[in-house]
Amino acid sequence: MLSGIILLWFILTTASVIFVFIDSKSTPESPVLRWGFILLTAYTGPIGAFLYVLGCREPLPGLHEQYTATLWRQVLGSTMHCVAGDGLGILVGAILGSMIHLSRAGEIGLEYLLGFGFGWTIFQALFMRASSGGSFFKALKNTFYPELVSMNYLMAAMLVVTTIGMKMVPESNSPLSIEFWFIMSMALLTGFIAAYPINWWLVSNHLKHGMMTVRPGASETMDMSMPEHSEAHSDHQTGEHSSHGNKSPVPISTMMLTLLLSFIVLGLGTGFALIFE
Repeated sequence: MLSGIILLWFILTTASVIFVFIDSKSTPESPVLRWGFILLTAYTGPIGAFLYVLGCREPLPGLHEQYTATLWRQVLGSTMHCVAGDGLGILVGAILGSMIHLSRAGEIGLEYLLGFGFGWTIFQALFMRASSGGSFFKALKNTFYPELVSMNYLMAAMLVVTTIGMKMVPESNSPLSIEFWFIMSMALLTGFIAAYPINWWLVSNHLKHGMMTVRPGASETMDMSMPEHSEAHSDHQTGEHSSHGNKSPVPISTMMLTLLLSFIVLGLGTGFALIFE
């Protein structure tokens, strides 16, 4: 029964990835978010494809800016961006940890470091440096906090799912088994759901970017739309966004409390994984 479900899941996943890869070429989304949706679909199968169609796919020519302007779609782009980058690093960490037979604690540490490191330095700072004036180091500074907070919720949820899944499903600890990839897929999907609320807070408070629009022939600076806020129109025209500015509109005490809460959630997920391994 389970093997049949897993086989069907990966058949649907393959078809979904092919669809998003081909169809997204005609969607005026920024390249990094386009590849983000492809990766998200590889992780979450038909659910990722559904989210791409519902949240990013241009319904009619010239309407992408207006279509993606709603806050929930902005948050969808933000969360997807996080899961795509962090998830890739976490998967690499899980594979390496299994290959070199790390302890559960060591494997968790490696997954977290690679997940955060890849998501922050490459998927966020490197690919998003245009929104920080082209400076990679400024982009590292601007994206550190939102990436860290979002990563903590993603990782916490994934640890719970992988711990339960790999305990219940035989032979799922090996990256050479299809069961391993199915459980990681379910874990990434759950992590996406867990990270969505905090990304809503981050985007709403201009601490993180949302969905973008890049028209053919446009400048390299990405066009970001956040019409829910008063400065959205100027952001949309210039390609800048206050989430990457020098001063956050959120009090530092609120940011630190939110960060602390994210580490508490991560600690609970880690504790669960270590106790019930």
